[in-house]
Amino acid sequence: MDLKRKLARLTGVGPGGKPATNRVATLPEPTSEPRAESPPRADAPSTSSVDAHPADVSREEFAATEALEARRLPPLFQQALDGSNRATPSPSQALRASSGTASSLSQTPGAPPGSEPAPPKDPRIESLRRMLADWSERQGQTAARRGAAPAKPRPGPLPVVPQETPYGTVHVSETLLSPEHRHGSAPVAGALDVEGELVARLALHEELAGVDFQRMLFLDTETTGLAGGTGTVPFLVGLAWFEGRSLRVHQLFLRKLGEEAPMLRVLAARMATSSCLVTFNGKSFDWPLLRTRFVLNRVATPPELPHLDLLHCARRVFKHRGAGTRLVHVEEQVLGHRRVDDVDGSLIPELYFRYLRGGDGSTLTPVLEHNANDLLLLAALLGELVRKFRAGDGTAVPSGEDPRDLLGFAGVALRAGDLARARAFARAATRGAGTVGVEAHALASRLARMAGEPQVAVEHLLQALDSARGFQAATLHLELTKLYEHSLKDLASALRHARLSAAAELPDDHRRRIVRLEGRIDRSTRGRALEPGARPPRPGI
Repeated sequence: MDLKRKLARLTGVGPGGKPATNRVATLPEPTSEPRAESPPRADAPSTSSVDAHPADVSREEFAATEALEARRLPPLFQQALDGSNRATPSPSQALRASSGTASSLSQTPGAPPGSEPAPPKDPRIESLRRMLADWSERQGQTAARRGAAPAKPRPGPLPVVPQETPYGTVHVSETLLSPEHRHGSAPVAGALDVEGELVARLALHEELAGVDFQRMLFLDTETTGLAGGTGTVPFLVGLAWFEGRSLRVHQLFLRKLGEEAPMLRVLAARMATSSCLVTFNGKSFDWPLLRTRFVLNRVATPPELPHLDLLHCARRVFKHRGAGTRLVHVEEQVLGHRRVDDVDGSLIPELYFRYLRGGDGSTLTPVLEHNANDLLLLAALLGELVRKFRAGDGTAVPSGEDPRDLLGFAGVALRAGDLARARAFARAATRGAGTVGVEAHALASRLARMAGEPQVAVEHLLQALDSARGFQAATLHLELTKLYEHSLKDLASALRHARLSAAAELPDDHRRRIVRLEGRIDRSTRGRALEPGARPPRPGI
């Protein structure tokens, strides 16, 4: 029940300040000796709430009614009432017998003699009034604070524009970059200077040798998650291609779930004019996801193009850096480009879902910038990888290149069967210190052995032993053992290194190798001793 109604019940006044007809009877004016009027006190109850009752209301009924009203109060008010003075005016002071007479209204102090004294104030009523005043004040303060709060800003516009196509309306963000544009230290247009044959060797993908890289299509998507499957939706498909030597960045945005079909048809039309796809982890994620969306939206899946996935190239070339091959790591360490205020990839799905729930569309601007930077990185990284790989064509490799990357290029060239290029990179990588230098010498030794130069191979291994320790040193000793035994026929040197290679092979294999070498040396020594005019062998051999 409302606090004001409770107060009205206790004071005998109904809602709106009208007398409660069911509990208070208004008495008629007396017929003899009119009362002297006196100004009411500020704290005295109004005359409209006189605590008078008809004569037919008994004391017990009146007390029961007030007890019932007290029980209906909330616990907080009951606690206040229980602590107050429980003395109430006697019914004899408020009621008078009505057998032939009428009671007069209660008078305030200062009334003429003979008038009825005013009943004492009920402390419960005063406590309720104070509580009601405090509650009203708090409500007013709360309303004032709410009114002072700034109004919620209106959602901003999307950073895309609708574009009519033969397949329907798509929402697009488009930018054309000049031929001089650079991403970090690498020019974006450097991707146009690649040779198909070198790209095929770098990617270990022979199909790319005959591709026209003037018509390549860069592709990168932003999705609602990384789990894949039918529940993952690519809401932003970033495309980039060259027009002359200018790069056009064309981003297709999914304004609302269920409107994928026009976007997918635009993608299929662009793929039909392209020679290959260039992605970063697109073979494992982007393209399989898009292919699934084509099927689910009943749009004809375009024929698959030759696919250059730069993630695989980066893993093979930059694996010796030890910092991983995430796109942002490659961007910072290889191209020297550091993004400022870039949105974290893990937050992108949540930003899109907020937009779908009616959020601010302008908060997706960092997402489009993130996607555009990924596309620029693809073009710049492709040109930089091919430029560095081209340097190992028999000419001197630039001395300023990182030995870790040179070692990676040497391994790629070896796998591609380009031994001359691999050997040039391996020799250049031997300038590196520590583990990189040891591995470069070991690879250069292997390539020299394949080229029929065992003595050069031995020299590389001996130089590697200067820095190698532990198991790595034992492995080098084992390689030297094989070279001395089988290629150089130096059994004594082979046995010396074999005794230091125990950690590099199984115990039984190691023991058999030692026994075999000792037997061969013994037989060789005895054979020389039986030759006419041979000198006896020196002790210790």
